Amino acid sequence: MADTVKLPEDSFKPMTPAERQALDSEKIAAPSLTFRQDAWRRLKKNKGAWVSLIVLAIIFIMAFGSLVVSPHNPNAVNPSYANLPSKIPGVGINGFNGTLVQAGQRVDAYKQAGASAGTYYIMGTDYLGRDLFSRVLYGTRISLIIALVATLFDLTIGVTYGMISGWKGGRVDTIMQRIIEIILSIPNLVVIVLLILILKPGMTSIIIAIALTSWVNMARLVRAQTLELKEQEFILAARTLGESSMKISFKHLLPNLSSVIIINTMFTIPNAIFFEATLSYIGIGISSPQASLGTLLNDGQKNFQFLPYQMWWPALILSIIMLAFNLLGDGLRDAFDPRTKE
Repeated sequence: MADTVKLPEDSFKPMTPAERQALDSEKIAAPSLTFRQDAWRRLKKNKGAWVSLIVLAIIFIMAFGSLVVSPHNPNAVNPSYANLPSKIPGVGINGFNGTLVQAGQRVDAYKQAGASAGTYYIMGTDYLGRDLFSRVLYGTRISLIIALVATLFDLTIGVTYGMISGWKGGRVDTIMQRIIEIILSIPNLVVIVLLILILKPGMTSIIIAIALTSWVNMARLVRAQTLELKEQEFILAARTLGESSMKISFKHLLPNLSSVIIINTMFTIPNAIFFEATLSYIGIGISSPQASLGTLLNDGQKNFQFLPYQMWWPALILSIIMLAFNLLGDGLRDAFDPRTKE
C-alpha cells in the first residue's frame, strides 16, 4: 500500500490582512471600457487632435449657423462701401480699426465712405462693397458641403467596393481592380471639364466629378487591408463557427479597418476642399455671385497689391481647415485603431 503524504498543519491556515493586502497590490486593475469609450479617452489625450476638433466644430457651427444668423447678406452689393478695411468695435490695433494708409498718412476709411458710426465690417468689404465675413462664412459652407459629399461617397462606395474585392479574391478581385485602374487613368480635371460641357459650372458638376473618382483610393486601401485581415486567426475562427460574411464584415473587419478608413477620410475632406478651391480659382468651379473659398481667393488676388486683406482671410480659413483635418486624422487613427498599444 502506497504511503500517504501528510501536509503540514499550517497549509490551510487563513491569510492575514497584511498578506491579503500584498496580494491585492499585485493585481493588475484596468477599467472596463467599451471600444468607443477607450477611443474617446485616447483622443482626449492627444492635445493637437483635441484642439483641431474644437476648431473644426467652431468652423462648422459658424459656417452652417450663418444660414440662420448672418451679419449681412453675402451677395448684397453696396458700391459706396467698396474696399473698406477690417473694423472690429473696441479694437484700436491698426489693421482692425477701419483705417488705411493713403499718401503716407493713416486715414479712417469708414469716414471717407460716409459710413454711420455703427457701421463696421469684421473682415472688411470687397470691390463691390459686399461683406467679406458673410462671404467667407458662405464660401466655407459651400466648400464643406462639397467635402462632406465626397466623404459620403468614400465611406459608402469606396469601403464597400474594397471589402468585396478583398474578401472575394480571385477573378472577382481581378476584374474589380481593372475597373479601378481604368477610373484612375482619367484625370479629375478632364472629368470636371467634360461635366461642365454637359452641365453648367457650379456645385453640382463639382460634386459629381468628385463622386466619380474620389472613392477609388479608399477602395484600394481597404482592399489591401482586407486581403491581409481575412487570413488572420480570428477571421478564420469566425468562419469556422459559421458566421456569415456580412456579420464578419461588420463585427471583425470594420473595427480593424477603422484606422485606414479614418486616415483616408481625413485626407479626402481637405483634398476635396482644395480641389474645389482650385477649380473655382481658375474659373471653372463655383460661379458668381455665389461664393466659395476658391472664388474669394480669385477675387482677392486681383487687389492683393493694395488690399491684401481681401485674400488673407479666405487663405487663412483654408489653411486652418486643412491643417486641422490632418491633425485630427492622426489623432483619430491612434484612438480608433484596436491594435494601438499605449
